[in-house]
Amino acid sequence: MQRILVLAALCGAVLQSGCASMTPAVRSPSSPGVSPSPTASPAGTAAASSTALPAYGWPDAFTLNQRIGRGVNFGDALEAPSEGEWGIVLQDEYFQKAKDAGFNTIRLPVRWYVHALESAPFTIFPSFFERVDWAVESGLSRGMVVILDFHHFLPFMDCPRCERERFLMLWAQIAEHYKAYPPDLVFELLNEPTDAVPASEWNEALASALAVVRESNPQRIVVVGPVGWNGLGGLPYLSLPESDRGLIVTFHYYEPFHFTHQGADWVDGSNAWLGTTWTGSAAEQQAVRKDFESVSAWGTAHGRPILLGEFGAYSKADMDSRARWTAAVARQAAELSFSWVYWEFCSGFGVYDPAAHRWRDPLLDELLPESPQRGK
Repeated sequence: MQRILVLAALCGAVLQSGCASMTPAVRSPSSPGVSPSPTASPAGTAAASSTALPAYGWPDAFTLNQRIGRGVNFGDALEAPSEGEWGIVLQDEYFQKAKDAGFNTIRLPVRWYVHALESAPFTIFPSFFERVDWAVESGLSRGMVVILDFHHFLPFMDCPRCERERFLMLWAQIAEHYKAYPPDLVFELLNEPTDAVPASEWNEALASALAVVRESNPQRIVVVGPVGWNGLGGLPYLSLPESDRGLIVTFHYYEPFHFTHQGADWVDGSNAWLGTTWTGSAAEQQAVRKDFESVSAWGTAHGRPILLGEFGAYSKADMDSRARWTAAVARQAAELSFSWVYWEFCSGFGVYDPAAHRWRDPLLDELLPESPQRGK
């Protein structure tokens, strides 16, 4: 009964969202949120369903990118080797706090491959699907967009061609599992293909993954980004299927890196950068503007909407500098009609302090200047 009520709330939230033409049909007992199927056709071909899917009005990529608007990543939770290992366990209250603050979107990073069989057909464990279902529905039921991000696929980064089969088989299951979910659920094919992944191999893999997704989700909006850790420098090498217009292109921004990642224990040598400030000088502001204008020009030339999928400055930087930098990046993104999703909610870059149960106002003020949650 509880899961049925969740889906009822989810459908109501979709009807109240910016996509006014969405009209969810009554869901059958096999629909998501009631009794989700844990597996899909392992060969990468979605099995035909005998149950009719809900009839949604699907937005185009530009419209949904506007819906994404301003979001926050729920990082260091489901993309950790196991949830809680990096200090974050998702709570229902986190979704409500993000909604109340004024965020439109939750990006949900998920490390799928460690919660699946290690050999073909790489079946994803039903218990993990249930946990991800809860998180997805916790966002959708509140009228938020949820970006379901395939995160930290480390074996692929080491050998993309070796891991192509697993990548496609995992996506076949994910796509089949969520095919009846409303349009405010967005898929993101892969977070940050590294600079060790050849652009040609990534372009081949993303085209194959899109083909798998389109078998069960022909109209769902999908996010995809370039190699080089989704940095803007990889955009010239990104090749997308021209006929697939249901795509949003993402990039991540952490420049200057010595400022945003000073003292980060996962970055070699970063302690030497401690004390680096960002003053918001004319030269610093111009550097951000120049970078973002190059991304905007790429998007215009290719007819693709742009999502700034991650940006943030680590907590070892001084808060005044973090706030100034965050403001500059968020404002520049808005001026160029990029949607954005801040990295992240309540961990090392966090806009929310889970120990104190309150927002970090200097960051919240710059991300959402009109937020009613300031001081709470």
